[in-house]
Amino acid sequence: MIPTMNEHTLEPGLLPAFRAYVFVRLAAMALVAVIYFFWIGVPFELALFPTAALFVGETVFLYLFLCRTWFRRHLGWYYLPLALLVASAGPILEIRYVLGVYGSTRMLEFWLIFPFLTVPLILTAWQYHFGHVALYCVGTALLELAFVKLSSATYAIHVLFDGGAIVARSLFFLFVGYIITHLMSEQRRQRQELAEANRKLARYAVTQEQLFVSRERNRLARELHDTLAHTLSGLAVQLDALETVAQPLPPKAERMLDHALMTTRDGLNETRRALQDLRATPLEDMGLALALKRLARNFADLWELPLTLDIQEEMGTFALEVEQAYYRVAQEALDNISRHAEARTVMVSLTRVDRRLTLTVSDDGRGIAPDADFGDDHFGIRGMRERAALIGGTLEIEAHPGQGTTLRLVTEL
Repeated sequence: MIPTMNEHTLEPGLLPAFRAYVFVRLAAMALVAVIYFFWIGVPFELALFPTAALFVGETVFLYLFLCRTWFRRHLGWYYLPLALLVASAGPILEIRYVLGVYGSTRMLEFWLIFPFLTVPLILTAWQYHFGHVALYCVGTALLELAFVKLSSATYAIHVLFDGGAIVARSLFFLFVGYIITHLMSEQRRQRQELAEANRKLARYAVTQEQLFVSRERNRLARELHDTLAHTLSGLAVQLDALETVAQPLPPKAERMLDHALMTTRDGLNETRRALQDLRATPLEDMGLALALKRLARNFADLWELPLTLDIQEEMGTFALEVEQAYYRVAQEALDNISRHAEARTVMVSLTRVDRRLTLTVSDDGRGIAPDADFGDDHFGIRGMRERAALIGGTLEIEAHPGQGTTLRLVTEL
């Protein structure tokens, strides 16, 4: 199976530079043809048709190959090496064939091929490591030496001169390739450090936001407790006293008073529960594993659903933003099950294998249609994806109509 390659696996700017080289080489060869055939007056030989056809075919192929995304999607990892192979082997075949027709001019022979091998060398060093550069130098040298040997078998001095020039050029290419690969390694390291710094900054911002939200929730809880809860509590006491001192009451008035008292008490209970939820800090009190267990069991008890729990006891400690993200994603997933799934059973799993932390929430409800769009209008799913992105995790949703839905959050710690 061919490994996949997307646009992001190529170094930034490499493909545009490769395309520019194809056009520059086309212009350079056209200029050389004008100088040789029209200015210097070198006669055109019919034997040049094969190399002209090879050059045109190579240029058209590289242009289409580098501009069409279809090749990049289907060839995967082999995409760039194939383009570099054509771009480096083509000039060797063409120039060696031309020199076979017109004869060798030694230094001219060396400098004609030099620039057309330098650019593929730079692109190879730009994308890959020094080992690939060495492979490129050895491969091009062996290919050209083979042509030199075949075309000049009876001229030992010619073979010696060309062989020495090719070896010297390959050593120079190795030196240039080493410099470029070293610079690219440093650049990649700096990019990685910058990305890590950006991730830390994003996590710090999330932590600050969560601290602010926690403080604001506590302030709202205090305000509601001092106002709404006290008001409802006092109202319930007054209604209870009124029912006691106003006996006997007409039946209709007694029913209305009982209903008002029951409504007030229900409102007070709901207020107290809301205040408890506002001030609750299950992650700080119990940690991620125990908090998820309590969350899942409360959900199963509330909706009277069979629950399967698979949560490891000892998983170590995690950063606050990681615990918050996992807890809130599980909370949102369970809330979606209660509102949409019509499930009969629920499964919640939290496992850690090496550095991979995986949360799985699944149900056997009605599932989601295959063409469902988990787009930005699904605010719950969008929020879960944003939380996953903030901690560098991935959120996967597998849904099948009539078979249920599985949500999976995975993070490399």
